[in-house]
Amino acid sequence: MPRGLPKVVKDNIEKCQMSALAAVEAYNRPGKRFRTAQYLIMIVIAWTALFHAISYKKNIKPWFKARNGRYIRIDGDPKHWDLAECLKRYYGNNDPPIRKNLAFLIGLRNKIEHRHLPELDASLYGECQASLLNLEEILVENFGDKYALMEQLAVSLQFSSIVPSEKRKAARSLATGAAKTVREYIETFRGDLNSTVLNSMKYSFNVFLVPKVSNREKVADAAVEFIKVDEASEEELERLEKLNVLIKEKKIPIANLDLYKPSQIMAKVNATSTYKITINSHASAWHYFEVRPDTGSENPNRCKPEFCVYDDAHKDYLYTQGWVNKCIEVFSDAEKYEEITGREPVVTNENV
Repeated sequence: MPRGLPKVVKDNIEKCQMSALAAVEAYNRPGKRFRTAQYLIMIVIAWTALFHAISYKKNIKPWFKARNGRYIRIDGDPKHWDLAECLKRYYGNNDPPIRKNLAFLIGLRNKIEHRHLPELDASLYGECQASLLNLEEILVENFGDKYALMEQLAVSLQFSSIVPSEKRKAARSLATGAAKTVREYIETFRGDLNSTVLNSMKYSFNVFLVPKVSNREKVADAAVEFIKVDEASEEELERLEKLNVLIKEKKIPIANLDLYKPSQIMAKVNATSTYKITINSHASAWHYFEVRPDTGSENPNRCKPEFCVYDDAHKDYLYTQGWVNKCIEVFSDAEKYEEITGREPVVTNENV
């Protein structure tokens, strides 16, 4: 007869479950202050406990060692691995979207730990939701369906009409001086991700939330249904976008500030990059990386929001710090420069 899980494993699974539920409760609680901050603290505890449970199951003690090989102890108790160390041990040299998602949340937790920053929620929903779903997946994968959390969770009720105003409040909150480092962290982290990771549901959960109509003969199993963007066909997405009741959640820049015009991008890149760029070079770059639609497009707002936004008031495009970082990176590489522009690079005067 197979033995059950050791007590230390079960204890950590329970800690993981209770912390995850506390994170969800904090995030879904009515009100607007400190929800994301509380969620981040509890979800980090949940993930840490999950990795500890997995380690103990493998007869590995998730404890730090000193250089002499002895376990480090604090007040007589072993010093357990934190979440960052758990990620190193679990993934090694692999860097999948799940790991990127957790690295983002760890960094954000560290940034806001000593800051008063309410109303972050509207901008970070995707990453928060993905971390919860990823936790469920790895929990079940390692310990079985009996430990799943889904039966204990429900879709939070929302007043969809307040979403735009909440996003504006989030933008204003992050426009304050105290929020600058957090805003820069978020924009830089997202800007440094490749498109595969950024668009992965494992990094950020992006869905269409669509009304589900049932008839009287056959009642629907659920009142709402999630249509995953990265799994839907083009025909399905086109149909969904025609629904005027559709809510499409996507990552947006944190605030409509610290955005740059093409001439400013050119100046910033030329001040740092090895090779000189022009406005035409910049245009070649946004074409190459499909950052925004062509001028005159019927859908000018279809930008990659981590890099670019459409300014409705002035009918032009502005670019984020993430795009500045991307341009500096690619235009400092001679081969990439030529691949993007079709021209041999010229060394900037500033860097001669």
